[in-house]
Amino acid sequence: MVAMLTNVAVLVYDGVAPFEVGVLCEAWGTDRSDQGLPVFDFALCTPRPGRVETTAGFALDVSDDLSRVADADLVAVPAVPRGVAAPDEVVEALRAADTRGARLLSVCSGAFVLGQAGLLDGRRCTTHWRYTDELAARFPEAKVIPEVLYVDDDRVVTSAGSAAGLDACLHLWREEFGAAAASTVARRMVVPPQREGGQAQFIENPVPDCDAETMGPLLTWITENLAGDLGVDLLARRANMSGRTFARRFRAETGTTPHSWITSQRVLRAEQLLEQTDRPVEWIAQEVGFGNAATLRHHFGQTRSISPQQYRRTFRGAASA
Repeated sequence: MVAMLTNVAVLVYDGVAPFEVGVLCEAWGTDRSDQGLPVFDFALCTPRPGRVETTAGFALDVSDDLSRVADADLVAVPAVPRGVAAPDEVVEALRAADTRGARLLSVCSGAFVLGQAGLLDGRRCTTHWRYTDELAARFPEAKVIPEVLYVDDDRVVTSAGSAAGLDACLHLWREEFGAAAASTVARRMVVPPQREGGQAQFIENPVPDCDAETMGPLLTWITENLAGDLGVDLLARRANMSGRTFARRFRAETGTTPHSWITSQRVLRAEQLLEQTDRPVEWIAQEVGFGNAATLRHHFGQTRSISPQQYRRTFRGAASA
């Protein structure tokens, strides 16, 4: 796999949400060449260039029309009004982009535009948790997955509300340019380098009860001790909780299970070591806590859909440079 994403177009029209536009501008429109990262040919596009009204009461001045979309490797749709049909020109531009094999990305209610274009039919997808039932009802051929952060299915990435768009963008950065590049972008934006797409959107207790400690210190300890025993019983003892209470609190604060969270951190660390070192896969497997190369290959294949060796061949050169 060779990184080919160089040209990004964001479709906007009246009623667009400025925060989601900002997410896409930050992820793809910022010059990070001083950190050795690629600079994209980036543009906002609209059916009729000029003033585009936003939901925040101010307008955008957009100079590019939809002809710009024809050259884009990634075409993104931010949050737009759900109850108003997208302009026909926008729908046709998305269909044409899909036909020629471009990547498509929606943030929040932007998924409804992809649905209107028929691009969610037969595909797994998501949107903000408040709108997933509506998305499924309006587009019954779509395979809507509620309460996940983002879904990547056959070149189409759909994401949940607002900040989940950043997670989806970082996922694409990781897919195209590797874990080191995605981590650099995340540090620049001061956000976590990776939240798995299957992680829950809605976390029950984002702020723990005042008489209980946050999981934050424990999560930091876990990432510093990935090679060790990280069984639930041991972690529960470190947190001074019973196993059942610990598992419940962990999910409440992180949106996922201890096993899933630890596995994702081990895969992420393995990616970094594959990119940045020449160590054998067997050594890396032990270093990140998988024990052996076969277990690393299993989890790597499940989460990244390629083998560790393929990942290294793809991204090792870029990391060295």
